[in-house]
Amino acid sequence: MRRSEPGSQILQGILPVKRALLSTDIIAGITLSALAIPEVMGYAKIAGAPVITGLYTMLLPMFLFAFFGSSRHLVVGADSATAAILFAGLSTMAVPGSAQWMGYAGALAIMAAGLLLLARVIRLGFLADFLSRTVLVGFLTGVGVQIALGEVSGMLGLAGQGHGPVGKIINDVMQIRNVNLYDVAFSVGALLIIAAAKWISKKIPGAMITVICSIVVSSAFHVQVYGVHVMGTIPSGLPRIALPAFDWSRTERLLPTAFAMFIVILAQSAATSRAYASRHNERFSENRDLIGLSLANIGAGLSGTFVVNGSPTKTQMVESAGGTSQLSQITAGIFVFMVLLFLTAPLSYMPAAVLSTVVFLIGIELIDIRGMRRIFFERPWEFWVALITSLFVVFAGVGEGIVAAMFLSLVAHTRHGYRPKNAVIKTNGKGRFQPLPVSGPEQLDPGLMAYRFTHSMYYANTEQLSKEVYRLVEGASPPLSWFCIDANAVDDIDFSAAETLTSIAVSLRNRGIRLVLSEVSDNVRAELDRSQLTQLIGEDSYYDSLTDVLNDYRRNKSWINRRPDDAAPPANKES
Repeated sequence: MRRSEPGSQILQGILPVKRALLSTDIIAGITLSALAIPEVMGYAKIAGAPVITGLYTMLLPMFLFAFFGSSRHLVVGADSATAAILFAGLSTMAVPGSAQWMGYAGALAIMAAGLLLLARVIRLGFLADFLSRTVLVGFLTGVGVQIALGEVSGMLGLAGQGHGPVGKIINDVMQIRNVNLYDVAFSVGALLIIAAAKWISKKIPGAMITVICSIVVSSAFHVQVYGVHVMGTIPSGLPRIALPAFDWSRTERLLPTAFAMFIVILAQSAATSRAYASRHNERFSENRDLIGLSLANIGAGLSGTFVVNGSPTKTQMVESAGGTSQLSQITAGIFVFMVLLFLTAPLSYMPAAVLSTVVFLIGIELIDIRGMRRIFFERPWEFWVALITSLFVVFAGVGEGIVAAMFLSLVAHTRHGYRPKNAVIKTNGKGRFQPLPVSGPEQLDPGLMAYRFTHSMYYANTEQLSKEVYRLVEGASPPLSWFCIDANAVDDIDFSAAETLTSIAVSLRNRGIRLVLSEVSDNVRAELDRSQLTQLIGEDSYYDSLTDVLNDYRRNKSWINRRPDDAAPPANKES
């Protein structure tokens, strides 16, 4: 994977155009539109927006990212996670689908765009790393459960009521006598068609076939007379470009939702771009992708739709169809353009139960049972982190779930650094060094102990550093003359850790033990110089390697049994 320079040109995801692959990209774009149109209509339903706005996400936003992003493969459009966050954030502020709701949705897209642009300017892209793979699996699984449970009422032809997934299921059970069997028939038929298409080949657009079949049946048999709910009139034509109708004085109230969207966009889009750039050994620039994503969301806000995101599922659709560049996405956008002009009228006949089924299956696909099982068997502790994240999403809400996901990612990271698996070093008799558990006070040479710290030193692990050093010193036999800290894995040290090292150096000197350090990086050495540890232990107490420490120790054996106050040690040749 190669990253392009930040100042690289636009159209990076398109150029160079390879004639031999042009037809393949066009076919992949048509395939993407056939597969994604029912999907984005479902995402619009998740977001509480009119169905037509789902198609809008595949128009201006898709074109803008294709022109200004860097990834040749990332597909930008409506996404389940950000749609669910949007619905959760606006659920108490407006009526879903209303003009006020869409005003808020457009404002959120522009606010998310502003945060993405700010991330590019002040280099906040690292925030994407604060959602670990573990919590992302748990978060998306929770979103999937919430989405799937929320669509059961629509599949049964019931009035969807109740707060949260559990409340909706309780409401469905209480209304079970009101189930419309015709709606159920459409739902079961949709499930069977989509499942059969996927079983035959993942390239078959099962959802599109289902939508077309349901529209034909609905219009031919006038199913409304049987109590079947249909989509109703869907406006044709292109979206109107304008600022969203929104009271900007309420920006502060929307900011937490916009920030949650921003984090998901940042993490999910960056992870998808990296994965496909690595797979194809292609150039990409995270900074330019941030600009592309920002412009795409500005386009979404101005064209009357909701927030867009880098979509792993749509990206894989294009990959499976053989797409090699953003020309596939441009082709899909042109196809959607034609649908908006000429084919919205038939969509009005589509049974609502079919759309609920499509959304239900989107939710089911997000439930990553295989991923959760892998985490459980490979990292049991992290499985509980993923599970807690899922439960937060299901029972507390998507917004709360993303906050929990970030918090638990930090907890997981802190846990790894809070209790690093440090080691003592000894020779194996063949001239090589061997790390051993700290529980055994092995010595590198009689009177010399080497202790390897395997993480950055910071306030959370300084207590472990102190305890292990003193335990090793007190349990040493024979008594120590030198104590070496091998810092080859230490890439940073904070104020607390530097103070702890200074305290250890003073304590060891009072016991007649010299503290030396090996393989200290330049930036860590600079920190230790500023903390005056270097002044305390001496310039000659830094060594390039454990071999240098061992050799110098052996050369100084005539001195090591004397107190450092009585005589200075011979100079270290390497220093």
